[in-house]
Amino acid sequence: MNTRAKLLELGGWLDEKKAQRLTLIDLDGKHVLADGVVIASASSVRHARGLADFLLEKGKENNYEFLHLEGYQNGLWILLDFNEMLVNIMQPEQRELYRLEELFSEGEIIAPRSLQ
Repeated sequence: MNTRAKLLELGGWLDEKKAQRLTLIDLDGKHVLADGVVIASASSVRHARGLADFLLEKGKENNYEFLHLEGYQNGLWILLDFNEMLVNIMQPEQRELYRLEELFSEGEIIAPRSLQ
C-alpha cells in the first residue's frame, strides 16, 4: 500500500471516531522521520485515548507494523508510530502550541476521505 493510501486509511479511521481538525501530510521521500504524518485533535483526554485504541485495533487487523506509543497516560498528545506513518492525536492547546503542520511544511497536505 502506498503512502497516500495509508494516510487516507488512517484518516478515515480517525474520522469514523469523530477526530477533529484532521490533517494528513504526505512526506514520501521528503523527510527522514516518516513517509506520512497524521495530525488530529481530540475533544478530551478520553476521546484521545479512544482514538488511539481504535487505531491500534484497526492497525492490527490490517497488518500495520506498529513500533511505539507515547503519551497515552496523560492523553494531551498521543503519538503512535506505525513505522513509516506517525499519528499525532492532540488536545487543541497542545496542537496550537507545537504547530506540527509547520514542522512538516515540505509535505503535501491531502484531504481525508470524508472531504474528497
